[in-house]
Amino acid sequence: MITSKQLHKSTRLFTPERLFMLSVLAVNGGNYLYNLILGRILGPTQFADAAVLITFLLVLSFVAMTFQLVTAKFSVVFEDKTFTSFISKIYKNATVVGIGFGVLIIVFSKQLQLLFNTTSSSMFVIFGIGVPLYFLMSVNRGVFQGKKEFKSLSITYKTEMLSRLLITLALILFFNIESSVVIAIGILISFAFGLMPFKLKNLNFKSVVNIEATKAKQVKSFFIITAFYELTQIIINNSDILLVKHYFESYDAGLYASLALIGRVVYFIAWLFVMLLLPTVVKLKKEGKATAPILFKYVGYIAVIAFVIVLACALFPETAITLLFGDSYLAVAPLLWKYALATGVFAISNIFAYYYLSLDNYIPVVLSGVFGMLQMLLVIVCHNSLEEVVHMQILAMFLLLVFQISYFIYDSKSKLIKVKS
Repeated sequence: MITSKQLHKSTRLFTPERLFMLSVLAVNGGNYLYNLILGRILGPTQFADAAVLITFLLVLSFVAMTFQLVTAKFSVVFEDKTFTSFISKIYKNATVVGIGFGVLIIVFSKQLQLLFNTTSSSMFVIFGIGVPLYFLMSVNRGVFQGKKEFKSLSITYKTEMLSRLLITLALILFFNIESSVVIAIGILISFAFGLMPFKLKNLNFKSVVNIEATKAKQVKSFFIITAFYELTQIIINNSDILLVKHYFESYDAGLYASLALIGRVVYFIAWLFVMLLLPTVVKLKKEGKATAPILFKYVGYIAVIAFVIVLACALFPETAITLLFGDSYLAVAPLLWKYALATGVFAISNIFAYYYLSLDNYIPVVLSGVFGMLQMLLVIVCHNSLEEVVHMQILAMFLLLVFQISYFIYDSKSKLIKVKS
């Protein structure tokens, strides 16, 4: 018989936050499996095309994340009629932006095909059709994130991941369709599944209630800086894959895509902490409590995870490549730990940036933008080999981390001086 003490202990162990973290790990694992299966089935050359489309999906997720983070933050800050009006407007704006991006991708599909040396333009057309759905999905997730409805939030991620994995595999196995088109169809359908569960009561395009001028300005300022920061995330996370696809042959680009996928494990794990960080910091600030301990805790988690992954990649690179992608990708094994190092350093820097973003302090966000552009510039100038591309990223990310830590020390000392005075 379960005692009340045991029940209380079990409840403390399986908190909504911890269950959500487990769900995110499962979802990231599923997304990882999706990429690994594609890499094994398609081989380096065809996987290079798939990597472009997957990278487009990641770029889209970062753009849409602007809406999700803004929604998450102000779902905590706003209440009652102000919240209702805010959600109505954010859905309207997300829909307009989503349609705009979708139309641009469809119109310039031929040019995108030439730019990234892909075998088809149809995959961009199909992808563009689904873009508005993704923006609606992101606002829906932002409400769940801000309100800490982690069960519903985890379901949206699971349905998107599972549907994309199962539908893509079914199409590849049972239909003789071009691989890039199959992947695009799978992504499009997964956006529709990712909308579940959807809070229809929040979708009210006819709302005419205005938000107070000061609050509207607050939303606008946070939106602009978040959009800028997500742009830096796009540059840092995805520019290397797209630049490699542009400068190198498809075979080399496919090898690099496999390297990037394995090396980014630490970033995918770090993302679940970011999801919990923003609403927690905003809530603590609202209550007048100290926020730095949360930062230290999450930085510590990510640092340990990054160290373990980099060490494993350094000790067993060939084993990792062979198990995950197969022998045809072994050429990039010596670069695995180096790429993982660059990603691990970036993941730690990212925690600092999101922490300050939650506190409406935007200097670290600007720093991320500067070093994101530096990374891109370094790769454009120095791309004689895949190894050189990775070295440029390590350099840029270490410089970013040094500046983020330096700013944190400076900011902490400035606040201490103000308190004493």
